[in-house]
Amino acid sequence: MPSSFDAFADFRMTDHKVIITGGAQNIGAGIAKTLAGAGAKVMIADLNGDLAKKTAAEIAAETGSDCRGMACDVTKSEQIDAVVAAAAAAFGGISTLVNNVGWGGRHEDPTAISDDEFIASYKLNTLSAYRMSMACLPHLLKEKNPSITNSGSFSSATPAYDILAYGTAKAALNQMMVSIAHMLAKKVRVNSILIGTVMTPGYAAAGIDPAMQEKLRHPDNLTGRPGSPQDVANAFLWLCSPAAGWVSGQTINVHGGGGVVRLFGH
Repeated sequence: MPSSFDAFADFRMTDHKVIITGGAQNIGAGIAKTLAGAGAKVMIADLNGDLAKKTAAEIAAETGSDCRGMACDVTKSEQIDAVVAAAAAAFGGISTLVNNVGWGGRHEDPTAISDDEFIASYKLNTLSAYRMSMACLPHLLKEKNPSITNSGSFSSATPAYDILAYGTAKAALNQMMVSIAHMLAKKVRVNSILIGTVMTPGYAAAGIDPAMQEKLRHPDNLTGRPGSPQDVANAFLWLCSPAAGWVSGQTINVHGGGGVVRLFGH
């Protein structure tokens, strides 16, 4: 006989109004599509405004949800404010923020990283999330199940000297967002996902050569495979939706279980 219990009810995001930064491609586009597919209205904010609009139109056509895109350099406060104002006006508020934007190239010589490289990485990967969160906060405080969920990196919690500026900026993001979760206790849930190896075109742009990319396709993790954007998007759906209403202040690993530890070799 048909069941009257809907186990997926709390994962639906009907009436949620989302901003996702860096959502025009790769993992960000996967998150945007999944949240829209769950019923949310989504604003994609991306440095590439044309691609943001194209991706948003494709997501809207596929999911039937209101999905829009606009250009935003998240290192510029005035552009953050413009995105927040546009989303709030279009959707009637903002309930959900996904700070997904982030990038970090590989250092050819990790012993000679300039101050400017460290500062630029901090501005993009850490400070932008703070600025966007605070700009959205007045709107989030008016909503039910308001949340901020961040794309962190497994490199923030493990030695990664070849992407040192990126890893340290993401480590700062972890501390900052846990602190904000405590500051906003009982008001807004705040969590971060530490993402492992996900094969996207972004790896080539980060300076990882084809041989290393091939190695990353066969990682020595507990699942034996790299992640997909959908693997990550599923975790975001949980944390952004009412299903995670009792989860805040957490940094959650989504990385295939991490590396396999073998005390006596293979």
